Amino acid sequence: MIFESFVDGETISVVLFFIGVYGICARRNILKSIISIGIMQAAIILFFLSIKADPAAVPPIGANIADYARVADPVPQALMITAIVVGISVTALSLTMFVNLHHKYGSSNWNKVKRKRRDID
Repeated sequence: MIFESFVDGETISVVLFFIGVYGICARRNILKSIISIGIMQAAIILFFLSIKADPAAVPPIGANIADYARVADPVPQALMITAIVVGISVTALSLTMFVNLHHKYGSSNWNKVKRKRRDID
């Protein structure tokens, strides 16, 4: 089919990334912005794991590796695990800050919170 050549990890990750960018630009809700950043992070991780992916590659574990040219590189996978952990931490911190901001100003809209902060200061 014609679409099989376009539907791969890189294409899906680019589409997901721009969905996240749209969510940040078009929405004024803080919670939706945090979700959009999470979507963008997932798209970046998918992109880095899917570039130069070889379905015939073998894991670099075990004694019966016959062809060292076909061994998968474990460094990108290890870096993306680290990126996932950092992303979860950033999301948790963002949600904690959102809860505190919502309790203090009573809104989840960026513009309303900025207006209320100007009135208080």
